Amino acid sequence: MFDDDDLDAIRDNCRRWEEETLDPFLENGERKDRFATVSNHEVDRLYTPEDIADLDFEEDLGFPGEPPYTRGPYPTMYRGRTWTMRQFAGFGTAEETNERFHYLTENGQTGLSTAFDMPSLMGLDSDHPMSEGEVGKEGVAVDSLRDMEILFDGIDIAEVSTSFTINPSAPVIYAMYIALADEKGIPRDQIRGTLQNDMLKEFIAQKEWVIPPEPSLDVVTDTIEFAAEETPKFHPVSISGYHLREAGSTAAQEAAFTLADGFAYAEDCLDRGLDVDEFAPLFSFFFNSHNSIFEEVAKFRACRRIYARVMEEWYGAEAEASKRLKFHTQTAGQSLTAQQPLNNIVRTTIQAMAAVMGGTQSLHTNSYDEALALPSEEAVRVALRTQQIIADESGAADIVDPMGGSFAIEKLTNDMEDEIMAYIEEIKEMGDGTIRDGVLTGIPDGYFHREIQEAAYEYQKRVDAGEETVVGVNEYEIEEETEPEILKVDPETRNTQLERLEAVKAERDDAAVGRGRGDDVQGVLDTALEFVDHVVGRAAQQERHAVGLGALDVEQFVLLVAADAARAEVVGRDAVQVRDDVRAQDVLQEREVGLLRAADRQDALLGEVVLGEVVDALL
Repeated sequence: MFDDDDLDAIRDNCRRWEEETLDPFLENGERKDRFATVSNHEVDRLYTPEDIADLDFEEDLGFPGEPPYTRGPYPTMYRGRTWTMRQFAGFGTAEETNERFHYLTENGQTGLSTAFDMPSLMGLDSDHPMSEGEVGKEGVAVDSLRDMEILFDGIDIAEVSTSFTINPSAPVIYAMYIALADEKGIPRDQIRGTLQNDMLKEFIAQKEWVIPPEPSLDVVTDTIEFAAEETPKFHPVSISGYHLREAGSTAAQEAAFTLADGFAYAEDCLDRGLDVDEFAPLFSFFFNSHNSIFEEVAKFRACRRIYARVMEEWYGAEAEASKRLKFHTQTAGQSLTAQQPLNNIVRTTIQAMAAVMGGTQSLHTNSYDEALALPSEEAVRVALRTQQIIADESGAADIVDPMGGSFAIEKLTNDMEDEIMAYIEEIKEMGDGTIRDGVLTGIPDGYFHREIQEAAYEYQKRVDAGEETVVGVNEYEIEEETEPEILKVDPETRNTQLERLEAVKAERDDAAVGRGRGDDVQGVLDTALEFVDHVVGRAAQQERHAVGLGALDVEQFVLLVAADAARAEVVGRDAVQVRDDVRAQDVLQEREVGLLRAADRQDALLGEVVLGEVVDALL
């Protein structure tokens, strides 16, 4: 961007400035010996054209809406339409969460985001012994299609996009939502939303899983394949770095491990025989936005640049939509403090500004009281108003890539790209040339855990030593005598949920239940397969029958029967008995039996959870 003569003149001028202007000020020192980001990336005092001397405007920056998308995925960005304001919500019963949905949309929210309770996340009914004490506590309880109907009562799902933050039982919730659309007469190709369904990050950070990594990956790919055919406006996976950052990763680790997971899914889809330009446009990403505003902007820009290049050069993507990284952002929950909770409004505002200036497509702003409990209505409204003020009053939404061209931002973007790609290449090497195998190797070997653990430990050491200031925690502390009002889940939630679940089980179609009964496992599967062809099928029914039962993976069996149960078309006999029959008849191949045994070894997550409770959760 600058020729050699210009750079020589700038260097000479910089040396003169240091000697004549800067040095006299440095006699009194600066307020720190070292300045660094939250990720401990050291930043310079000043950036000049020399720091970006190798930057190629066309190749590295370009224009918004064109490769490499550094400056944004769309040409007009927020001048055309602001980002989707999508506040994460869910607690108690479906009725209570539906009321919160309506409250948020009435206050100007433009998209929905659903939080589920732990039993729903793990595929357990509310009446399961392991669910006791957890029903409706950290999200909404959803046991059946009836809950889903109540959850979206009065909401036009043909007009609003809905996000579902759920993973092990994600295909089941997806099937329910499709069933709900079918009931309402909404064409499947019109429903919009996002399913998190990112199982690889579960093994790296969040730790919610039911079956091992490889079969979990198969189920994710099943869902992507179905979505590409049936729900082309619905994102079947949201590849998530948010949880990695919350676990303590640096910004570069968050970006690198998230992109690696995305590339692993892409490779698995390609191995399945899918066309990259059919599935890649459905990929969505989910990032954290932390306090170091310039680091975060650089991270988002670097991710877009890397994704565009890798999808084209490594995986042969040709369609622009396949190379265009789109992402949701949530402000950093880890940064919220229980002390002086109103300070969290400021933190959230800074983080939201970083997301907007970094070009996010949708945004959740945390509520100031979330370090204490699920957010109150007042706190939720303040969080939503934060986004609205940024959009309508700050001017941040009026300029496309407002930080683009800053010497500091461009240098930080380049540095971030280099660090991210170093991690990605290391993962690829672990997989002998494939990202997928590198990720699947890194999970059991503890690679990701070690990297994140070390970063988290180093950060906490800096906080404890006072090198990293947390206002209200290790600096500017006050005596606090009052506690804010917090939301408390009604203790009657569980009883209400159990009554509805009991009614569903009592009132369901006994004839449909009977069709699934019988002594042979193949009969149960045949009926399930017929239904899956209607709702979440992968191929024609005759092809399934041609390959036979032995060719079905356990995870496919779970997906098929669980999706079936979502519509109460087929209940089958007790799923645990089905599992035992499958074993007894020796119809599973050695790999499938191994998966069952592996599931049996997962502490409380026994085989009946895999083939029983995941299915039974929807009966």
